[in-house]
Amino acid sequence: MTMVAQNVVVRGLDEFTELVATQRLYESIWRSSGNAPPVTAELLRAMTKAGSYVAGAFDGDELIGACIGFCSPPDAGALHSHIAGVAASARGRNVGFALKLHQRTWALERGLREVTWTFDPLVRRNAYFNLGKLGADAAEYLPDFYGLMHDDINAGEESDRLLIRWRLGSPEAVAACAGQPRVVSATGAVALGISDDLRPVRGTCSGTTVLVAVPPDIEALRVANPPAATEWRHAVREVLGGLLADGARVTGFDRSGWYVVERSGS
Repeated sequence: MTMVAQNVVVRGLDEFTELVATQRLYESIWRSSGNAPPVTAELLRAMTKAGSYVAGAFDGDELIGACIGFCSPPDAGALHSHIAGVAASARGRNVGFALKLHQRTWALERGLREVTWTFDPLVRRNAYFNLGKLGADAAEYLPDFYGLMHDDINAGEESDRLLIRWRLGSPEAVAACAGQPRVVSATGAVALGISDDLRPVRGTCSGTTVLVAVPPDIEALRVANPPAATEWRHAVREVLGGLLADGARVTGFDRSGWYVVERSGS
């Protein structure tokens, strides 16, 4: 099974040399700095033998993206997508989107109904990609989900994550995969705003629709101003995590940097 987008071919990985290349790609993306890599070729070999999802995106012979996942218990009808990444040199070419389309087709061919994964809710581009471009849903806020991480991207930060559920046959997912992303309007009460100096500003959670901001580039902020990055982590955990814990629902992410949240019972 193959899929092509902008001269990129996505296919399953079988050869051990390809699995080694996947490990090296992930090391370069997450900048492991000699620490344990995000995944090893030996683990990927076991996953392929067990029938798990292991796929790569190629530009010619060059591996420029990869995605791996494992199935939930049979009655769940779900695939958990554990790690996906694209080489920095290939960003902006819809490689991540091509990988997800391939993953969706793979899951549907095996009778699976949804794909789940986690992502850092502070990363704007990923929030839009997951909630907008893929038409997936935010299901749960997970504080410090992975504990202390040692790669250069996440080091020194608590590893809060949003759990994503991608209902593969939903109208939102079908439309998004056909090139019609979910669009929401950043209109409502500001529960968490952003100041001129890029610090979080707490507002009000009253009203039916509330907005939760995230900084423009949390990865750069972690380097330039670690205390501000930590302040954002705790503020988003308190506000967005609190809203979800109270039964609110994220309806989407506006590209200008806002989670749009509908409160229940308001």
